[in-house]
Amino acid sequence: MGMPFKKLLYYLTKLRNRIFFPLFTLYVLFAAYIALYIEPQTFDTYLTAIYWVLTTLATVGFGDYAPVTQQGQAFTIVLYITGIGLVSVFIGKMLKIVHVLDKLKVGGKMKYTGKNHIILIGWSDKSQLAIKEILKSDKSIDIVIIDELENAPMVEKQLYYVRGDATDEETLYQANLPEAKGVIIFADQITQDNFATRDPLLVDGKTLLIATAITSIEEKLNTPIHVTAEVIYQKHIRLFQRVKVDEFIPTQEMISHAAVRSLFSHGVTNMYSELMSSQYEEAMYEISKQKEWKTYRDAFKDLLNKGATLVADRGDLHINQKLDEPIPEDAQLFVICDKETLTKINPEYKPSK
Repeated sequence: MGMPFKKLLYYLTKLRNRIFFPLFTLYVLFAAYIALYIEPQTFDTYLTAIYWVLTTLATVGFGDYAPVTQQGQAFTIVLYITGIGLVSVFIGKMLKIVHVLDKLKVGGKMKYTGKNHIILIGWSDKSQLAIKEILKSDKSIDIVIIDELENAPMVEKQLYYVRGDATDEETLYQANLPEAKGVIIFADQITQDNFATRDPLLVDGKTLLIATAITSIEEKLNTPIHVTAEVIYQKHIRLFQRVKVDEFIPTQEMISHAAVRSLFSHGVTNMYSELMSSQYEEAMYEISKQKEWKTYRDAFKDLLNKGATLVADRGDLHINQKLDEPIPEDAQLFVICDKETLTKINPEYKPSK
């Protein structure tokens, strides 16, 4: 008796999940039907019988239902003998599924199915800092990292990892690019470490290939995706003329510019840091044009009274030189203020907690 039972359990563990789980469900439903047939006075409904079978198999019987006839008690013994082994296999398979799913997630083999997420392409110290900055700005947003590392570089609740070549459209689809809020392409760290000093064009060339793959998906689906790309040298931006990149971050020029400005204007780097980071109370935010603002002067005065400073329209920083000019309907205004002031200006803005 012992050997055949062990053999049966062995075969059950080897059954494919798509066969085992329906089989287990049928077992529970059939056992509940027999219990109801034998003990109609005890189990007044079929649902009650299912409840009793499940609590019995889980060995957590609460004592609220119990067979009173000899046939019912005999069936309970059979249920214990056959069912507990089956439940053990069920729990084992569930744990294995959880383990496999966790392994797939850490290994970057699972497809991300969420929406309005941010995709970071390329893992480096800059990516890690970007994650911290994003979560400071919005603690509820999901972040998907694309890289070719064997395992996820970070394991956090809101972080997802896709392993693959970002120049391959299939990898971008796995990260659910069409539903993303935006993409940041960081300069490839390996290429940068090995070749940047000799030929930075190779690093920016890799970024261009990734941007080309993203543009191809945008055009196929007719879906605009905001893309920010890091380039080593600003002169390489001309190479991106045929692809859709919304903003460029020229690393070398920005570092050099900030370093030189700090010599001639002491403390300017502190101002840069405060404007660029969300860890400070005041930062730069984008706002929409309001109906009562006809000219830049109207907007400037109204915002100043509310505690905000109007500094730019898109990339134009010369607002103070054209205060009496009308504000275009498609204006993209930027202000410096704290989050509390921003909620007064833009009631739709909800600061992360």
